[in-house]
Amino acid sequence: MARVGVSLDPIPETLLWTLWHRAVEARRPDSVIDDPFALELVERIDFPFSERFGNGEAFSQWQALRARCFDGAVRSFLGAHHGATVVALGEGLETQFWRVDDGHVRWVTVDLPEVIDLRRTLLPAHERNRLVSSSVLDPGWLDAVERGGAVLVTAQGLLMYLAADDVHALIERCASRLRPGALVFDAVPRWLVERSRRGGLRAPTGYAPPAWSWGVDAAEERRLRTLPHVAAVRALRLPRGRGVVHRWALPVATRVPAVRRRLLSVLVARFG
Repeated sequence: MARVGVSLDPIPETLLWTLWHRAVEARRPDSVIDDPFALELVERIDFPFSERFGNGEAFSQWQALRARCFDGAVRSFLGAHHGATVVALGEGLETQFWRVDDGHVRWVTVDLPEVIDLRRTLLPAHERNRLVSSSVLDPGWLDAVERGGAVLVTAQGLLMYLAADDVHALIERCASRLRPGALVFDAVPRWLVERSRRGGLRAPTGYAPPAWSWGVDAAEERRLRTLPHVAAVRALRLPRGRGVVHRWALPVATRVPAVRRRLLSVLVARFG
């Protein structure tokens, strides 16, 4: 099978960064995630992954545990809402549908046109997975979501690239139109946003992800809870991984709100 060349702008290119780290972790014999599609995608894509992003060992387990946290949230929602819809915003080359499919879920992928074209080229089509070419900030994508059932929106590795006003507007639109429902998203602390703006997240290869715009602290969490139709916002616990840091230190530390807000968090906003 011919390899597929990929050339993307800096923010969409981050989908290759996250894919690479999932694949690096998935190929380990003691991996914390089962993601055969990630391994296949890395082989099919003609891209200098290791030269661009490094060997991946520093971040691979953390990336995989984040993905598993989202997987757990999706499975829990599907268990409580048979036949629910999942809307994956900015999904990139995430392969979550195949990891969590219960045989009934309706899946809507929303991403930029060039990313949707890439998914069509690289990933198998599925009758329950609808692909929508759209910016997540364009409210038109909401028209692609079938009404009449519960809806879970996911935003993995996305909201930190948006301005605060855009994040709030996006959550408000989802909360007002997708009920009953919820949004699962990850958020970086404000201090890390500032560090990214100074180029402080550079890998040994020289690669640095695009600067982030939106971060969370205690005040911002309170702000999210006041958005119209948002009934509650709570943090999810990362699964335990390998080694002292990922098996013990981080799971324990993230139970303390003040400490958790200094780290990357996975949050869920329930719509009322």
